[in-house]
Amino acid sequence: MKIDVFKGREIRRTLHNNEWWFVVVDAISILTDSANPAGYIKDMRRRDKELAKGWGQIATPLAIETAGGKQRLNCANTEGIFRIIQSIPSPKAEPFKRWLAKVGYERVQEIEDPELATARTRELYRAKGYSDAWIEKRMRGIAVRAELTEEWKNRDVGENREYAILTAEISKAAFGVTPSEYKQLKGLQRENLRDHMTDLELIFSMLGEASTTEIARTRDAQGFDENKTAANKGGKIAGDARVKLEVESGRKVLSDENYLDTSEKLKRLERKKGIGTGEE
Repeated sequence: MKIDVFKGREIRRTLHNNEWWFVVVDAISILTDSANPAGYIKDMRRRDKELAKGWGQIATPLAIETAGGKQRLNCANTEGIFRIIQSIPSPKAEPFKRWLAKVGYERVQEIEDPELATARTRELYRAKGYSDAWIEKRMRGIAVRAELTEEWKNRDVGENREYAILTAEISKAAFGVTPSEYKQLKGLQRENLRDHMTDLELIFSMLGEASTTEIARTRDAQGFDENKTAANKGGKIAGDARVKLEVESGRKVLSDENYLDTSEKLKRLERKKGIGTGEE
């Protein structure tokens, strides 16, 4: 469910700590039709003591572009917006509440039967218009990635930051660019890079990560430094294969192609030209 646009009315947003934060009064205005959304928020906090207690963690003042220039407005991330929606008695909030209840129910089902999560992921990609052949590669890539991160975990590699560094090492050796540079090439922002890869890009990503897993195992790589060496070697195997294919086919594997819809592409093109939409 997209929460930046609701029935044609936009919720202003900004990137903060590498995630989207949404202007709270915009969400309240859309979901309640209140003539005084700021006053509505005060009343809501008075009614919901738990919401009021955690308000400092939910809402953060951030600089937002307005008609009168940049102003600091209370914003919340996706989790925070959903928590606020739970406190809105308006009928307009009911579709969101039902959707949240459905998601919660589905997650409980997936804990009991993990295969359901895989089936739902396939359906989600299919609904977005991806081909069955692409979906099969993407799902296999998810499994290869999970196997690699589990291997890193068992080999004393710290999560998050070190995973990101090792992933960048594989990408640089396989494609000649880091994931952030790759996303820039494709015109992506918060989107998942692999959801915007072509079939060949997915294949070489899998080859780099599967090779890294195999090298780490056979060499019994321990700790960050040894696994960084394995990551470089694994990525290089994919990189060498990519170069050979490019020589034989006369075409580059690395592509600026993405799967953004046309409207989103136009918005980003306008922002790039300096026209601006007030979203950033």
